[in-house]
Amino acid sequence: MRRTLLGVVAATMIASGGVLAGVSAAGAEPNDAYIVVFRDQVNAHAKTVAVERQYGISSSRNFTHAIRGFSARVPEAVRARLLNDPDVLFVTPDRSVTAHVDGPPLATGELVPTGVERIQAASSTAVSHPSDVAVAVIDSGVDLQNPDLNAVAGTDCTTQGGTTQDVNGHGTHVAGIIGARNSGTDTVGVAPGTRMYSVKVLDSQGFGTLSQLICGIDWMTANAEALGIKVANISLGTTGSNDNNCGRSNSDALHLAICRSTERGITYVASAGNDAVSIAGAIPAAYPEVLTVTAMADSDGQPGGGGGAPSCRVGEKDDAAVTFSNYARNAAAIAHTIAAPGMCIRSAKIGGGTAVLSGTSMAAPHVTGAVALCLGAGGQNGACTGLTPAQIIQKMREHAAAQPASYGFTGDPRNSPGTNYYGYLVHPHVTPGPVNPPPPDPEPEPCRPTGSFGTC
Repeated sequence: MRRTLLGVVAATMIASGGVLAGVSAAGAEPNDAYIVVFRDQVNAHAKTVAVERQYGISSSRNFTHAIRGFSARVPEAVRARLLNDPDVLFVTPDRSVTAHVDGPPLATGELVPTGVERIQAASSTAVSHPSDVAVAVIDSGVDLQNPDLNAVAGTDCTTQGGTTQDVNGHGTHVAGIIGARNSGTDTVGVAPGTRMYSVKVLDSQGFGTLSQLICGIDWMTANAEALGIKVANISLGTTGSNDNNCGRSNSDALHLAICRSTERGITYVASAGNDAVSIAGAIPAAYPEVLTVTAMADSDGQPGGGGGAPSCRVGEKDDAAVTFSNYARNAAAIAHTIAAPGMCIRSAKIGGGTAVLSGTSMAAPHVTGAVALCLGAGGQNGACTGLTPAQIIQKMREHAAAQPASYGFTGDPRNSPGTNYYGYLVHPHVTPGPVNPPPPDPEPEPCRPTGSFGTC
């Protein structure tokens, strides 16, 4: 069953405290999970403590880098008072986010994945070098024990005191597409062996909340420079819209967090969503600050449409936009949209081996890996070195558009322009080299807990 974008308030928020200042937390509505965002000049920690004491509420997550504020169960009476507080920028509901995956996994064997081959990041005889920058996988976590992945712990935003180990599989699959090692086992990623940080914001069922996603972004914004993180993959989302003002006009805390994070030099790649609708109604896909990825189908790793129908789903065609993928419709959305393989994608699974999944969730990491390579690989500067995230988005789209028409697919702007814009097929700015397993990676440095929960 397809997991679609949801707009309900998650029931996992921590309950409010007692009674202070004449406001009863016991009178809160069932769905009273909210995110409170302070103005830039406010001391977030001191203000959160003051609000908790004044109104008898208890924060569940605290944000200090991407945004300033907290998430909590906030009764209506308290929200009304906070909206009149000069230190508060806005108060917004904390809603659910879900993984953009379509269909169940199908365990399979080892090969060079067709998607990685289709975007020319690898062939039967050559692969790409690891990227010189690190990538954050903001997802259900990553299997930290999987020998095919160079994955290390980032932060867990789902459970206080928890770990970033993946127990769902979605994040591990995404990580494998980005950087599965060239080790002679299982599959190879777009940027094999690239260091990936596990940022856990989805639970075992692939569900999370906006506050959990913002928690992950906040941790990464605080630690990206020290850890060398330059790219983040977000293969999940919810309903929402772009106000062209980084969320300040429509009280969108997630948009504000991503805007602040991109100012620190982090490029965000986001899946478009799987509802066959415009990305204008999906976030973070709608934000112009992210590189949004639609999905096309490929069954043989080669252009031309001669590979036959994809094996894992009926009704799709080789080298064509997939029927469930969201798309762009207006000039603003078109300006940050690109395409990648997202049908019957073989990648890593928890415990080793491979599985097959479909969705824009699988398309996005192809682009994330390509961006990581563009920022440098094998000790060489890439075409994106020194560029801002906005310039990287433009560079990736221009390079994709510059490929010959024969490289594209049915549904791209050159081969079959139409009302629904899926973008040009991504292409890495590198030429794969000979297939030789790289030397073992050095042992990762011990985890230094930071972020909302202070856990790895």
